[in-house]
Amino acid sequence: MSHESADTGFSTRAIHTGQEPDPRTGSVIVPIYQTSTYAQDGVGGTREGDYEYSRTANPTRTSLEAALAALENGRHALAFGSGMAASDAVLRTTLRPGDHLVLGNDVYGGTFRLIDKVLTGWGITYSVAHLSDVDEVRAAMRPETKLVWCESPTNPLLGISDITTLAGIAHEGGAKLVVDNTFATPYLQTPLDLGADVVVHSTTKYLGGHSDVVGGAVVTGDDGLRDQLFFLRNSAGAVPGAFDAWLTLRGLKTLSVRMERHCDNAERIAAMLQSHPKVARVYYPGLADHPGHDVAAKQMRRFGGMVAFDHVDGEQAALKAAAGTNLFILAESLGGVESLIEHPGRMTHASAEGSLLQVPAELVRLSVGIEDGEDLVDDLRQALG
Repeated sequence: MSHESADTGFSTRAIHTGQEPDPRTGSVIVPIYQTSTYAQDGVGGTREGDYEYSRTANPTRTSLEAALAALENGRHALAFGSGMAASDAVLRTTLRPGDHLVLGNDVYGGTFRLIDKVLTGWGITYSVAHLSDVDEVRAAMRPETKLVWCESPTNPLLGISDITTLAGIAHEGGAKLVVDNTFATPYLQTPLDLGADVVVHSTTKYLGGHSDVVGGAVVTGDDGLRDQLFFLRNSAGAVPGAFDAWLTLRGLKTLSVRMERHCDNAERIAAMLQSHPKVARVYYPGLADHPGHDVAAKQMRRFGGMVAFDHVDGEQAALKAAAGTNLFILAESLGGVESLIEHPGRMTHASAEGSLLQVPAELVRLSVGIEDGEDLVDDLRQALG
C-alpha cells in the first residue's frame, strides 16, 4: 500500500510516491525492469494497459514519473533520455513553422544552440529579452508568440525572474510559460504553483545528484499537452533506459537533504568571494545586493547551490583559477555531490559566443557540492591566490 498522500511533505513524497513495495516479492526498492518487450495475455492484452514495448512505457520509468509529478505538484511527468531531449520535445510539440518564442538573455548554451541552430531551420523565430524586465518582455511578445522560455535562476549568471508575473504576460499574449527548473529543483521552487504551464529539468543535475546518469523530464498539469508530448516521445524515441530511470529515482530520495547542504555551502562560499580582492562581482541570489534577491526570497525556499563570479584580472586569470583548484573538479555539468568549477565562456556556453547571450570572459561558475564547507572555502582561496 502507499505510505504517502497529496498532503504529505516533500521528503515523504520523494521516498514513497510511485515506489510502493513490489507486490510479488516485497522489495522495498522499485525493480529495474531491464526489458524491451512484454508478454501479452492474448493479442492486444497488455498488462496494466500500458506495457507492450519499453520505448512506449516501462514500469521503472513509470515510478520515476509518478515521483517527479508529485514533487513538482503537476499531474503529469514524462522522463526523457536527456535534458535537451526534454527541451526539444516541448519546443517541437508547442511550436510550428512561423511561430515565435521569447527567450531569456541568459539561458543554458545548449538550449540556445537548439533554438538558434536547429529550430530556426524549421521556420521558428525567437527574440531575446531580460526576463526580469516586465516592459522588455511585453515588447518582445508578438501575435505569433507561442512560448516564453524562462530559467530562474539562470545559467550561468544566476538571474531571477518573477515567474508569476511572466506567466501573466505569456497568458495575456496567448502563449505558454516554460520554466527550466534545473537549478532550483522542486525542493526550492515549484513553478507550476506560480502559474507556469510547463516545467523542464535536466535530471542529470540535482535530481539524479551523483554525476552518474544523464536524463531529462517534463512536468505539466495540462492533460492535452501531456498527450502530445507522450505521442512525440513515443514516435521519436528519446526515452531513458530502465537503469537510468532507477538511478534518477534513487537520487530523488535524498534531494531535500542534499539541497540543504548545497545551499549551506553556497552561502558560505558566496560570502567569502564577496570579500576577496580578486573577485570583481559575485552572482548569487542569496546575497542581499543581488538584483533578484527579493523575488527569489518570495518564490524560492532557499537560494540554491550555484555560484558564479567575475575575476578582477580578466579572462586569463579566470582560466587559471578554474584550473587551480584541488577539491573543485574542472568539469562541465553541475548538481552532483562533488563540487565542480568551470569557465562558461570556453566550456558550457561556448555556443553563445558572438550572440546576444555571450557570457563575460572573466566569468567562473561553481557547482558547490556537499563536502565540508571550510575545505571548499580554503580550496577557492588558494586557487584565487
